[in-house]
Amino acid sequence: MTTLETLATGSGVGAVLPLLIAVVQQPFWSARVKRIVAVVVAGIAGVVTVASTGGIDQFTHGIPALGTIGAVLAASQAAHDLVWKPSTLTNVIESKTALSRAETSS
Repeated sequence: MTTLETLATGSGVGAVLPLLIAVVQQPFWSARVKRIVAVVVAGIAGVVTVASTGGIDQFTHGIPALGTIGAVLAASQAAHDLVWKPSTLTNVIESKTALSRAETSS
């Protein structure tokens, strides 16, 4: 795959990633914890995207690999702020998949 195709794939992954992150996040978590979880998940998704689109050899080319990871991160943050947060869909997913505090403390 070319660098442009890999970046486009990373952008697509990042656009839907906030919906998956909302499944993991809990409504009672602080904004800081939610942000850390979102960045870590986006980084992992970026690495998986690089590996799945270009294979393990793709990591020998640092700039395209980092560009793709950055594209996933940027797209996920932009999609969350511009699309998913205003639609409140991520909040609905978070509340539907939330664990109670009693379940998390045991």
